[in-house]
Amino acid sequence: MKLSPARTLEEVAAVIGCATSESKNHFITGINEIHRVEVGDLVFVDHPKYYDKALNSAATTILINHQVDCPIGKALIFSEDPCRDFNILLKHYCSPKPWPKDSASVDQSYVHPSVVIGNDVEIGMGCIIHPGVVLYDRVKIGNHSIIHANTVIGSDAFYYKSRGSYREKMYTAGGVTIGDYVEIGACCSIDSGLTADTCIGDYSKLDNHVHVGHDTVIGRNCLFAAQVGIAGCVIIEDDVILWGQVGVPSDIHIGKGAVVLGQSGLTKDLEGGKTYFGSPAEEARHKFRELALIRKLPEITALLGKV
Repeated sequence: MKLSPARTLEEVAAVIGCATSESKNHFITGINEIHRVEVGDLVFVDHPKYYDKALNSAATTILINHQVDCPIGKALIFSEDPCRDFNILLKHYCSPKPWPKDSASVDQSYVHPSVVIGNDVEIGMGCIIHPGVVLYDRVKIGNHSIIHANTVIGSDAFYYKSRGSYREKMYTAGGVTIGDYVEIGACCSIDSGLTADTCIGDYSKLDNHVHVGHDTVIGRNCLFAAQVGIAGCVIIEDDVILWGQVGVPSDIHIGKGAVVLGQSGLTKDLEGGKTYFGSPAEEARHKFRELALIRKLPEITALLGKV
C-alpha cells in the first residue's frame, strides 16, 4: 500500500503512540507486509526468528518489538505489539468506504447490470463481466478480459494473528490487478493482497471454482483447471498449467512452464519445464514408477513369505 503523500516517521509513530529511533527527515512512502515490501515501505516484525529478515529487507522503516541497532539508512518504530499497531496503521491510512452509488466508468465494456462494483475500480476496454460478479475496492482489470458469473474479485485476505483464545483479523488494504485477455470462470474467488496487489498476468485462463489467495502473483499465459486452490503469497511464473483440484500451499514458487497433473498436492517449490504428479507432488515419471512398484507389493511380500 502506497502513502500519497509520503508521511514522516514522527507522524506515523504518533498514530500508534510509539517511540522511534533517532532519524531526522525520514519519510515513509508505503506500508507492506514482508512478502511484498519495497524501498520506502514500513514493515512489521514481532518474532526473533524473523528479525534479521525484516531488518535486512528492502523496507526502510521497521515496526519491531525489541530494542536492536538500527541499520544504516533505516529507521525503527518500537512497539509492544507490532502486529496490532501495523493493523491500526492500515486502517488509519486505508479506511473503509461505503459501496458507491455510481459504478465505475465502463463505457467501452459490457458489464451486466447486476455486477457490483466497489471504490477505485478500473475496468479496461472490451471486457465482458457476467451477472452476479462482485468487484471489491481497488480492483483493476485490463483490456479484453472476461469474468464469468458469480465470481468474487478482491475479497479480504485470509490472514489472522493468533491471540490465544481468538484470532485477530488483519485489515486488508491491498487490491487485485488482472491483466489483458484474462478469462476467469464462474464462481471463482480472488483475494486482495494484504497491502499490495494479488496479480494475474496477461492471457492467463482460470476455469470455474478456482481460488487464488492474497498476494499471489500469477504470470502470463497460465492455465488453471477447475477447483484449483492456491494459497497466499505464491509465485507462479509464466506458462504454468495446474490441472483440476491441484492444491498449492503458501510461499511456494512454481517455475516457468511447469505442469502439475490433477489432484496433486504441492509441498515445496517446483522447478520449471517439468511435469509433476502426486501428493506430495514429484516429477511425474518418478511418481508413476513408484505407483507401479506399490502395485507389485502384494506379489513381492507373497514371494518373501515363501522364502
